[in-house]
Amino acid sequence: MSRIVIALGGNALQADPKNITARAQLITAGQTSETIVDLIEEGHEVIVAHGNGPQVGQIVATYEAAASINENSPVMPFPECGAMSQGYIGYHLQQSIRAEMRKRGINKEVATVVTQVIVDPKDPGFKNPTKPVGSFFSEKQAKKLMIEKGYTMKEDSNRGWRRVVASPLPIDIVEEPIIKTLVEAGHIVITVGGGGIPVIDKGNGNLEGVPAVIDKDFASCKVAELLNADIFVVLTAVEQVAINFGRPDQKNLSRITVEEAKVYIEEGQFAPGSMLPKIKAALIFVEAKEGRKAIITSLEKAKEAINERAGTVITK
Repeated sequence: MSRIVIALGGNALQADPKNITARAQLITAGQTSETIVDLIEEGHEVIVAHGNGPQVGQIVATYEAAASINENSPVMPFPECGAMSQGYIGYHLQQSIRAEMRKRGINKEVATVVTQVIVDPKDPGFKNPTKPVGSFFSEKQAKKLMIEKGYTMKEDSNRGWRRVVASPLPIDIVEEPIIKTLVEAGHIVITVGGGGIPVIDKGNGNLEGVPAVIDKDFASCKVAELLNADIFVVLTAVEQVAINFGRPDQKNLSRITVEEAKVYIEEGQFAPGSMLPKIKAALIFVEAKEGRKAIITSLEKAKEAINERAGTVITK
């Protein structure tokens, strides 16, 4: 059997992006857990990673709304908001996966590791923050926040101004030894939620959280590399990767090599911020060691894709 790292997309946590509630997420997590436990039941070692875009945005917006009403109400720092989202998403996944395993008579434990991910303070992303987070503001409010809080604010598609943060690449996973110990003991681990909490190494063992968003596909890939996984699975909204997407000549891809994927990237076939980071993360994982494969598919097709009967399989 294989060691598999699964990166859950937003649709695996929130079926309706307009209905971001704890109850709705718990229901969706219950459905997602069935797919995860299918793989566990087959004997695979499964490590779960996930995004947190809507959830962390909601947390940030809640604090911002409270501060707008009461100036004595503190705005929670962004790294702490990320940690909060890891905790509550992990809690829902833990409950759901555990319940599904118990239903099937699988005697394993599941735990969330609040995960810190080391980034380079000199990463180019910090010079040009682009990732929008939190509420919309007027231009006047935005300028005030830039002066008082030092935020980087940008106008967002004529909808108002929003804070933007950097999206640096992950360098290392702080809790790697803990994650590895739990996995090797046979437990199910949920880690690098939302790409992990970005931290910089200050030296002498000291870490400092920074306001940034690490792409969850790259963070999940880093976990897969460090754990020497056999398969890296990215679950998204579509069953297969496609070229000429949305056009009459769209072609779905069942299996591609690293070299073919690089050609498609050069052609601009994959949208930045959507399919492109998934493809790039898959290539990093596959190229690092012989015998690995990456799979991009939908939640519903994950079990079939592991056996190469669905999805897009990427190999060296």
